[in-house]
Amino acid sequence: MHFGIICPAAPGHLNPLTTLGWQLQQRGHRVTLLGVPFGKSRALAAGLGFEEIGRSRFPGEKTAARYAELGKLTGLAALRYNYALIREDIVTILEETPDAARRAGVEALLIDQVSYEGITVAEHLGLPHIEVCTGVMMNREAAIPPYFTPWEYNPALWAQLRNRVAYAIVDRIYQPTFAAINQYRRRWNLPLHPSPEPAYSSLAQLCPHPAEFEFPRTTLPPHFYFAGPYANPSTREPIDFPYEKLTGKPLIYASMGTLQNRRVEIFQAIARACDGLDAQLVISLGGAGNPESLGDLPGSPVVVGNAPQLQLLEKASVAITHAGMNTALEALSYGVPMVAVPVTNDQPGVAARVAWTGSGEVVPASVATVARLRSAISRVLTDDTYRNNARRMQRAIAQTGGLERAAEIIERKIGALAK
Repeated sequence: MHFGIICPAAPGHLNPLTTLGWQLQQRGHRVTLLGVPFGKSRALAAGLGFEEIGRSRFPGEKTAARYAELGKLTGLAALRYNYALIREDIVTILEETPDAARRAGVEALLIDQVSYEGITVAEHLGLPHIEVCTGVMMNREAAIPPYFTPWEYNPALWAQLRNRVAYAIVDRIYQPTFAAINQYRRRWNLPLHPSPEPAYSSLAQLCPHPAEFEFPRTTLPPHFYFAGPYANPSTREPIDFPYEKLTGKPLIYASMGTLQNRRVEIFQAIARACDGLDAQLVISLGGAGNPESLGDLPGSPVVVGNAPQLQLLEKASVAITHAGMNTALEALSYGVPMVAVPVTNDQPGVAARVAWTGSGEVVPASVATVARLRSAISRVLTDDTYRNNARRMQRAIAQTGGLERAAEIIERKIGALAK
């Protein structure tokens, strides 16, 4: 089978989906990423094919500049800017991806759940498709807070009303994007939907974390699968790291991901918060700058532009993270408790689940003072309850099957159509 991948051109989406593509290729299939130039290197690093779209609209340097601007923003401003980026992207995807899929000879599509325009392309081409969540699942329930909120699970009626209001707000923000997609659905004689959810795949919807990490759900479809993380160290590009600088003290690994990582003051606050603790701090800038940009930091932490994250998490006692889903799951895969510092998008939702499972503390970026960070880091570092809960999540993740199970589900569901 020849699978095509449609997803946003951002590392948090490209990394898990190209890794899943790599796994499918290990099983004898062919996989091609259908994307803008920014994603080409990631596709090739995973050994996938690449069919380019959007070169005239989004050369690689423009995409990088857009994400650099996003990295400076927080909260609702970042959410609005991200939706503006999505509106720019969808026209390119809807205009150019159908021809790209035909040129490549794609027979089925793996679509990031946030890419409703990708579902529209699949329906237009008459191709079977499977949704792949790369962050907090978008499936709605009245008792489940929206993905972009920091709210904990609460089934009370007042909380459900609060959730409905929040969903209505995000629908209003998203409306111009949804209207643009529906223009193509009308052109292609596809049914219009009040929200993306009715168009989600009836074959399979895959989630990258265990059920134990999600709030209690009651209305998920029977073809929704908690498959586990789509991660494999062999698909990562090797990154040098000065391991000789590690002292043997408990390791605190801090990363704000690859997008929301332009806030120098957060890294500086983290360094001051860790100064004096009986631990060693390692800071990864996620490719957003050079170590000199932070200046002289108290405690002399090891600061690198990029870090071999999995190898450092294997050694870490605490992870300080923006609460991106990929980083959170990687930390939990090694049983490492977290201090989550969410910035925007679904990070508050991931952080809420970290708190709900007891596998870490949450300090929102908007209130990430040195005092708050130091208090949270100290608790997570010294209280075994957090590590015990993180290890409980580690065991749950190990039981999901991860990449292999996700690939088996895809093969079974797509293969059934060919019989």
